[in-house]
Amino acid sequence: MDFTLVFQNVLNGLSIGSVYAIFALGYTLIFSILGIINFAHGAVFTLGAYFTYFLMGGTTGFNGLLANAGLPISLPFWLATLVSGVLVGLVGVAIERLAFRPLRRKRADPLLTVVSSLGVALVIVNVIQYLVGAENYTFPAGTYGNLPPAINFGTADNPIPIRTVQIVIFLVSMAVLSVLTYLINTTKYGKAMRAVAEDAITSSLLGIDSDRFIVLTFFVSSFLAAIAGTLVASSVGIAGPYFGISFGLKGLAVIVLGGLGSIPGAVVGGLLIGLVEAF
Repeated sequence: MDFTLVFQNVLNGLSIGSVYAIFALGYTLIFSILGIINFAHGAVFTLGAYFTYFLMGGTTGFNGLLANAGLPISLPFWLATLVSGVLVGLVGVAIERLAFRPLRRKRADPLLTVVSSLGVALVIVNVIQYLVGAENYTFPAGTYGNLPPAINFGTADNPIPIRTVQIVIFLVSMAVLSVLTYLINTTKYGKAMRAVAEDAITSSLLGIDSDRFIVLTFFVSSFLAAIAGTLVASSVGIAGPYFGISFGLKGLAVIVLGGLGSIPGAVVGGLLIGLVEAF
């Protein structure tokens, strides 16, 4: 096999695999705390992509309640991504308050919580479709500023062009994963989250507010989903309200491969699946 093609495939695989890792970490964090799979995660992923698109000045299509509408602002991609992450994080907090906490306090069967998360996913997807329609949306030209469309990793005689968007996705994903790893392993909030994941009752007896850290976990999980959704959408566009469904399934495959509840496993699993897809 040609070396240039192998090199391109490896970088492409690492790029998409790192996004899978970020997305799967959202699943992993919720599972480690509550012991359930949050099936609304794919819909939250989609919501993050839409929020970033509109914060950058994008407008809706011809269908939906908000046809031909847009926000009166146009933020740079990086700022729009962060704002989108925070907004979607708050949506995650609302999901926890409305769909998970009441069942948790009633000590309901975990299956009911899974059904509740599926219901939330359906609500989010249908609200998106009702408001902005089912059209595909593409991020505007110049999303990454003045960066060239591709970067040559070879020579003038033997070029190895790699799309800039793939490089940006990989670097941003690695930065997010590094920050998250630092927060979980070294800060008091991360240690408290791990204590709640280990045993919520014992951690409560030790003075840790379990509900507070469960809410924080939902915020972080949804923030990660929004970042992942934005990165993917910046490369391939938003393929309608069901955009996140296929990624939701791949995220499940990642956490099964890497081990349910394992953060390092989610990262390794995401990168492996990305590389397998690339080849």
